[in-house]
Amino acid sequence: MIGPTILVIGASGQLGFELSRLLPAHGEVTALDRSQLDLADADAIRTTLRLQRPTLIVNAAAYTAVDKAEQEREAAEAINARAPGILAEEAKKLDALLVHYSTDYVFDGTATGPYSEEAPPNPLSVYGASKLSGERAIEASGCRYLVLRTSWVYGLRGHNFLLTIRRLAREREELRVVADQFGVPNWSRALAEATCALLGRGLPALRECAGLYNLSARDSTSWFEFARAIIGPVDKPRVLPITTAEYPTAARRPAYAVLDTKKLERVFGLTLSGWRETLSRCLASAA
Repeated sequence: MIGPTILVIGASGQLGFELSRLLPAHGEVTALDRSQLDLADADAIRTTLRLQRPTLIVNAAAYTAVDKAEQEREAAEAINARAPGILAEEAKKLDALLVHYSTDYVFDGTATGPYSEEAPPNPLSVYGASKLSGERAIEASGCRYLVLRTSWVYGLRGHNFLLTIRRLAREREELRVVADQFGVPNWSRALAEATCALLGRGLPALRECAGLYNLSARDSTSWFEFARAIIGPVDKPRVLPITTAEYPTAARRPAYAVLDTKKLERVFGLTLSGWRETLSRCLASAA
């Protein structure tokens, strides 16, 4: 049986890079980075999709500079809000399935338990609001889609918390890390593997179960504990807990943003490993 023709958008990003390596096992892949397809260019999106005519579109691109987005609202909205809507419109015309990734930052962090897909969103930042608008544009398009919400994405390439902590650990004797924000770290490769596990069920099955799903590792932690786990049991640098108030940022973050993955488990029988196990795999892997 011939597999789907797959278009991966955002191929040079943390998640897109991993998807581009794994998805050829599931179909014929064309992987485009920002230099080949800029999601801020609406006409380029339409032209590319009409030329490629994929049966599966995987959008791993996003504007992820959370603090900079407070000053660059237009750029964030173009890439995170308008572009997904255009991708969805074109997907519907092509009768293609769209896989799109969203974020825990659509929530305000006031919950006392994990957020389900039915929990009302209330983003605190321009970034979170733009990602929520992208979700809603996809839903409104009428296309078949999987929107996969995840959180705290890291890996051994790009710009992320893990690489920042490892760099600072080489440069400093003391690190001060926020201890009152809670969420779940997710390795980009584990997210790509989970996406491939879903695609392994076949496009017809995914079409039947289209919708919004939380995709995340198990268990939760704080940025402080995540940093300690990255550095490991060493005397230096010392890692000290601080409050959000002691580390002001341009964008507000949710204090609690743990995602409930029961729907994914119920519908697809898919469960990711705990975040500590996944971090160990990452640190032991090649980039």
